[in-house]
Amino acid sequence: MNVELIAFSPDPEKVVAAAAKLCYSPSSAQNILDGLNEENTASYLNMIMSLGHESPIEHISFTFAVEGVSRSLLAQFTRHRIASYSVKSQRYVNEGKFEFVIPPQIEADVQAKEIYLKAMDQDTENYNKLADILKEKYLQAGVPEGKAEKQAIEDARYVLPNACETKMIVTMNARSLLNFFQHRCCERAQWEIRQCADKMLELAREKAPSIFKNAGPSCVSGACPEGKMSCGKINEKRIKYAGR
Repeated sequence: MNVELIAFSPDPEKVVAAAAKLCYSPSSAQNILDGLNEENTASYLNMIMSLGHESPIEHISFTFAVEGVSRSLLAQFTRHRIASYSVKSQRYVNEGKFEFVIPPQIEADVQAKEIYLKAMDQDTENYNKLADILKEKYLQAGVPEGKAEKQAIEDARYVLPNACETKMIVTMNARSLLNFFQHRCCERAQWEIRQCADKMLELAREKAPSIFKNAGPSCVSGACPEGKMSCGKINEKRIKYAGR
């Protein structure tokens, strides 16, 4: 898995502080940024975050490039709807030699890994056979070669597994990111998306430390919402994510 922060709002914390300042002072649009230094910017941010006044942080966004992840992760990721996604298309990209993700528990077991790799080989073989059969059918019908291949892989992709590697660009505003981290940094989240969320949080915190200093699973800043399903590791998680 590779996660990179490829773009973010310039001066993100200053922008949020300006938005907060506008809410609580008579400052005009012309001078809203005047006087905002590192110290009072942090003060504004600490105030709004402690009050739960999160709307100002929607003014900044972060764009991540994510690759080496599975389609299974993608299905979970896109449940977070206040975001923008661009994903490698299996309709246009031939997956005849697709890469795939191996879950750690399968990787660690010789017998399980052998079965898994055989399944990937079989899926590859089936995909290529279907793509060849369908492409030939379209060519015989007079469809141009490029279009014939595109139409063939469009249907052949149905045999591809959740393990199939994909890549995406995802953009979220900071408020959506905080919500994402609450759900996906949680110990009960699936291992792959939790690993991805941890990497994203590390990158976002470097650019906006005051905003993301208490980011992480819900238990970092409050009670665990999982009830009887709690992992029971609240203190451990608070140390990991907030250093407390």
